[in-house]
Amino acid sequence: MSRRRYVARGVPGGYRIWDNRGRRYWGDFYELCPDDLLAELNGPADRDRVVGLMRRYKRAKR
Repeated sequence: MSRRRYVARGVPGGYRIWDNRGRRYWGDFYELCPDDLLAELNGPADRDRVVGLMRRYKRAKR
């Protein structure tokens, strides 16, 4: 199994998405773990679906 490019890392108060290839955080801060977004980024990475998932997780509160 190959190494995933994007992974969720826990930070104080929530999660951030870590880009293993770029070695930096990608995107915004999320309070809930963005599992669907990570699956899309590591899979087909359809732009419209990624944007929709980013918006959904950004609005989601605990």
